[in-house]
Amino acid sequence: MPQTLDGAVPDPDPDMAEAARERLRSLGKPAGSLGRLEGLSVWAAAVQGRCPPRPFQRARVVVFAGDHGIAEAGVSTSPAGFTASAVADCLAGAAAVNVLARATGATVRVVDMAVDADTPAEVSAYKVRRGSGRIDREDALTVEEVHDAFDAGTRIADEEVDGGADLLIAGDVGAGSSTAASTVVAALTGTEPVHIIGSAAPSTDTGIDDDTWMRKLSAIRDALRRVRGRVGFPALLQIAGGADIAAISGFVAQAAIRRTPVLLDGLVPVTAALVAREVTPAAVQWWLAAQSSAEPAHAIALERLGLDPLLDLGMRHGEGAGALVALPLLDAAVRLLAELPAGAQT
Repeated sequence: MPQTLDGAVPDPDPDMAEAARERLRSLGKPAGSLGRLEGLSVWAAAVQGRCPPRPFQRARVVVFAGDHGIAEAGVSTSPAGFTASAVADCLAGAAAVNVLARATGATVRVVDMAVDADTPAEVSAYKVRRGSGRIDREDALTVEEVHDAFDAGTRIADEEVDGGADLLIAGDVGAGSSTAASTVVAALTGTEPVHIIGSAAPSTDTGIDDDTWMRKLSAIRDALRRVRGRVGFPALLQIAGGADIAAISGFVAQAAIRRTPVLLDGLVPVTAALVAREVTPAAVQWWLAAQSSAEPAHAIALERLGLDPLLDLGMRHGEGAGALVALPLLDAAVRLLAELPAGAQT
């Protein structure tokens, strides 16, 4: 456990949370009539330390990219070169995350943590290696690489907060990442591999067929045998994680230390958050789950974190896209609390 992070996370402001609840009670509407938007507005007031809260104006998506050697086992539908191509699309403004960022006023940054290709200098400053190891046969990273990636995530969070970001979103892109993430979730929650990836039936929801499912199941079983209960930091990420997961763990932990809220997107960022909670247990108060997905490991990790996702649209795209779709809901909650006058009828 990085000792510099232990116990360093502040609580969101409880006085502002209570002020938000009192403000909600003053509105001329039935109690609870705005549903989850009311709870979101209270959370926003607490993490901003002000009531009424203000709309988030400087949301920043950081897409952490990294290839995973386990993709060689045929567990992924992504073609060779997928991750490097996705990075290029993001840089060109041609990815889904770019479209959604433009729609919501967010900005996008891409960071190459372990892409198995050369990438432009603007994204590769924190690169740990070319591809994480094949976790069913070898370690994903060395201990030093785990620390390097985690520390990179903390520095990136600092850079974004110092640059004015008032809300952070961790996105991900990488072949084989869901297998590594599912293995980490299984190890941390004690879940059997067959439950961590769900039914073997072909599914358009998960994007894999029976043969791919069997290869994925075998890979996770083999990786969990290699873990053998070594679920602490950094051992678990060394054996079965990846540089992207380690970096996002540092990113979301440091965001909480810097009093900056985080919208968590899909399986990989939520897995990283589960790891980060082992290092900084109080950080979960600063995180909001944007969406659920078809990946069973995602739901298992969210349940362990105690987070209830805002959306269920069947998205599994990554990149932080689901979090950007949820961002207008958070904005709506903030505006309702801030702009509805006392005694207003809704």
